[in-house]
Amino acid sequence: QLQPVESGGGLVQPGGSLRLSCAASGYGLDDYAIGWFRQAPGKEREGISCTSSHDFDTHYSDSVKGRFTISRDNAGNTVYLQMNSLRPEDTGVYFCAFRFLVYTLCIPSAFDHWGQGTQVTVSS
Repeated sequence: QLQPVESGGGLVQPGGSLRLSCAASGYGLDDYAIGWFRQAPGKEREGISCTSSHDFDTHYSDSVKGRFTISRDNAGNTVYLQMNSLRPEDTGVYFCAFRFLVYTLCIPSAFDHWGQGTQVTVSS
C-alpha cells in the first residue's frame, strides 16, 4: 500500500531553516504528484506546495513563496520541502500526500494518499 512517511520536523527559531522529507517504501515517486500541506492549531489544512509528476507544474502558496522549495532526489524515491526564513506562523503539522500523475488544485481533496504528518514549531 502506498503510504507516505514524513520526517524532519522539529523546533526551530524564527529565521531558521528545516528540511522535511517524504518517502514511500518500495515506491518510486516520479509518476506521482506530490503535495505538502500544513495544518495549524484550530485551522483547516492548507496546501503549501504541490508538484505534478516529473515536476511539470509546481505551485507555492503566497504565504511560503520565495521561502520554501519542493524538490525530489535524483533516484525519485524521496521528496523534500526546504523551508527557509521560518516564521512563527509556519508552525503546524506538515503532511505529505500523493496522487498518481497530476493534481487539479493544491488542496487536500485533490490528493489520495496521506502520511501521518510531522510537527514543525517555530518559536524563540
